[in-house]
Amino acid sequence: MITFACCLIALIVGYFVYGSFIERIIGIDPSRKTPAYTQQDGVDYIPLPTWKVFMIQFLNIAGLGPIFGAIMGAKFGTASFLWIVLGSIFAGATHDFMAGMLSLRNKGESLPEMIGRYLGNNFKQFMRGFTVLLMILVGAVFVAGPAGLLAKLTPDYLDATFWIIVVFIYYVLATLLPVDKIIGKVYPLFAVALLFMAVGILVMLFIHHPSLPELTDGLHNTDPKGLPIFPIMFVSIACGAISGFHATQSPLMARCLTNEKHAKPVFYGAMITEGIVALIWAAAATYFYQNNGMSENNAAVIVDSITKEWLGAVGGVLAILGVIAAPITSGDTAFRSARLIVADFLHLEQKNVVKRLMICIPLFLIAIGLLLYSQKDKDGFDMIWRYFAWCNQTLAVFTLWALTVYLVKSKKLYWVTLIPALFMTAVCSTYIFVAPEGLGMATGISQMLGGVITLVVAIFFFVWKYRNK
Repeated sequence: MITFACCLIALIVGYFVYGSFIERIIGIDPSRKTPAYTQQDGVDYIPLPTWKVFMIQFLNIAGLGPIFGAIMGAKFGTASFLWIVLGSIFAGATHDFMAGMLSLRNKGESLPEMIGRYLGNNFKQFMRGFTVLLMILVGAVFVAGPAGLLAKLTPDYLDATFWIIVVFIYYVLATLLPVDKIIGKVYPLFAVALLFMAVGILVMLFIHHPSLPELTDGLHNTDPKGLPIFPIMFVSIACGAISGFHATQSPLMARCLTNEKHAKPVFYGAMITEGIVALIWAAAATYFYQNNGMSENNAAVIVDSITKEWLGAVGGVLAILGVIAAPITSGDTAFRSARLIVADFLHLEQKNVVKRLMICIPLFLIAIGLLLYSQKDKDGFDMIWRYFAWCNQTLAVFTLWALTVYLVKSKKLYWVTLIPALFMTAVCSTYIFVAPEGLGMATGISQMLGGVITLVVAIFFFVWKYRNK
């Protein structure tokens, strides 16, 4: 428990120390008017209370990511604790904070437009399609799981297809209606439930005091399948350390933030909070694996078991609420984000509901197609999830490089994003070589090729920097 407690303290200290350091690099101007006022439209640009913006941002970026990802990542041992802490402080929170700030200072622009601003028009065009595809994958991934669980909890005639339709009706409403109508009212309640469940598990960890892995034991790989820690663990634990999806959500709240001085608690703070949730669940999962072995691959089963054992009937209700509501709330904001991305590059104002429908209908049709595929093919959902996970981390790579270029051009300390950018470049390039859904090559060769690609990218960056002094 000593390593776990130290990691928990490190995350909290990281928010105050490193978060303030990043804030000074960016520079905060409380007198500058935010897009919530300058672009106010009553639909997407609406001033909201800071506490509500924080809760929405937290639930947007969290969903089940810091729970399910951390549970699967815990199979790798103590290394998972370190990645959650170091990734959240130095990569994930920095990534989210800076992406949110750049959106805030550019009329709440969406992520592809921001990346294009610093990496060029070709990157912008590519990122428009890539990001929209990722948002659709998120929407599809976060419907299938809750729909399947609801089908098990209800009579047989209410099957998974029925619940998919119900969830999509909710998606349509949440995507089309003004942000303060459904999202602004429902999200804070779900966020409180998610946090309450995490705090409850944290308290029980200290009460039961299970034997958790310590740094003094070494960083041995305990994965039962022998999968390599690098890069598999760094993709498995995404939302609990760094996630490209987060940068697509930051513009949603950048359009509702009332003052720049609130950006650190909203963007950096939400990611650190998510890291704390991920750390708690990684520890709880370790306790489960010690008692039940590592054969269980369904994270929902582990959540259900731990919450019922430690939190009783209340825990069971919270587990069901989290497993069903949390992914759905990530899915609807993914579609909302996709709508805004398409609207930005088509220059379609979004006050008119007809113009919102023009964008949403094709997005929903593609997502429904993916869902039908996942329902007919028993391995369909797993395949969609694996591609989503890789695309998610790859998006973080593009965002980190765009942030690095911004810092270079602004003559600011660019190493704070360059190091995470290089590291995640190595992770994603190695993953595509070694993963079964990629090229399925040997671990050693894949890591070598990933290192070569990262070195080439680093050389390209420094040559560009030298030529553009």
